[in-house]
Amino acid sequence: MFLRSLSGRFLMLTVLFVMLAEVMIFVPSVARFREDYLLLKLEKAQIASLALLANDMIDPDLEAELLSNAGVFNVVLRRDEVRQLILSSPMPAPIDNTVDLRDASAWVLIRDAMMRLVDPDPEVIRVIGQPVREAGLLIEITTETDSLRAAMIDYGIRILILSAVISAFTAVLLFLAVRGFLVTPIKRVVAAMQSYAVAPEDARRIIQPSAGITELREAEEALQSMQTELTSALRQKERLAQLGGAVAKVSHDLRNILTTAQLFTDRMEISSDPAVQRAVPKLMGSISRAVNLCESTLAFGKAEEPAPMLNRFPLATLVEDVVVSESLAGQEEGVSIESTVAADFVLRADPEQLYRVLSNLTRNARQAIAATGTPGTVTIAAEEDSAAWIIHVRDTGPGLPPKAREHLFKPFQGGTRKGGTGLGLAIAAELVRGHGGKLELLRSDETGSAFAVWLPKGEISWDDPTA
Repeated sequence: MFLRSLSGRFLMLTVLFVMLAEVMIFVPSVARFREDYLLLKLEKAQIASLALLANDMIDPDLEAELLSNAGVFNVVLRRDEVRQLILSSPMPAPIDNTVDLRDASAWVLIRDAMMRLVDPDPEVIRVIGQPVREAGLLIEITTETDSLRAAMIDYGIRILILSAVISAFTAVLLFLAVRGFLVTPIKRVVAAMQSYAVAPEDARRIIQPSAGITELREAEEALQSMQTELTSALRQKERLAQLGGAVAKVSHDLRNILTTAQLFTDRMEISSDPAVQRAVPKLMGSISRAVNLCESTLAFGKAEEPAPMLNRFPLATLVEDVVVSESLAGQEEGVSIESTVAADFVLRADPEQLYRVLSNLTRNARQAIAATGTPGTVTIAAEEDSAAWIIHVRDTGPGLPPKAREHLFKPFQGGTRKGGTGLGLAIAAELVRGHGGKLELLRSDETGSAFAVWLPKGEISWDDPTA
């Protein structure tokens, strides 16, 4: 479990990365140690040769002691272009290799050091270098590699142990830093999310940003914004559910009342009064639509919104019903409702649902013009192309306010007039989407607004994020 945590993995990665860094340092360090080791032997050999330079003759026992202390077999010193064997002793084996330290590059030193570490066989080597304090042109010694390799291994082990201690100490410090600066704030955010999940409607459980680290602060602020929006949405959903229940109850009782009214209109059909005969069909149509609307509302409350029943019919007849229905109120408000739909214009749609769409759009336009107190006109037109039927609803009103355009098809947010709920446009857009089409606002300015209802002729999926 520890290795699965952020702190555990960070600790292990820190140790690994520090060890890798130390390994990169280890290789040149060992090469440098080998160079210093050989330079020290040259210096000791030069000091030992000073005894012979001071006296032409030297005791053989003293010479052997000097060579033993220097750890070499022979010492050759070149002075004034003369190469002179200063000290010597019997060679245990022939010289296997020559190491020139005068102009050796870093790559050569590293290569030779690594080869010496991996090669356990003892060798006799010649080492060439510059005498200290310019005591000659060069100095040469012969020595064995056993002690050199042993010293390199001992130095390498000490370097590795020191690296392990440094990496462990660094990892612990970084572990504590990560715990304090990252893990603890992250756990606090997780705890806030878990607490919020228990009761998302409770605004007191919304996280309050307090992190001092910029990235974590931004994450907390984003979480706070999301939780605030979600809490608001849940509250609105609850209110909508309550409203839906109330509407369903009202629609149930209203359906019963309208059914009774429908029975009375059936009896009115037998009247011989010409005025009654002209009014009965319109009255029957209005009551039938009201009954169907109540039944649809009840079905929607059960999450069983019926799919549109697509039929071919002349659009002009349906638009005429909308014009007659809205003109009754429009005459008093100084608003004229007109239709330019051709009598032979036929489309495929659900007549009842399309009536609701056009009625909502026309009513909104009429109310927008009436609110200005000046006369105006609402026009319903239609056209078609190879892909779709397009129904236009235009008005000469004041146009939509910016807030209404921003939330145009959202219930309770896209109201176009004071006291409006915005349900009309939301319902219209949903009904049009059920046909596979889209409802679109073409323009809205001081000269009026224009909506378009697109109904596909074939199996077309309209991609409209605002609809």
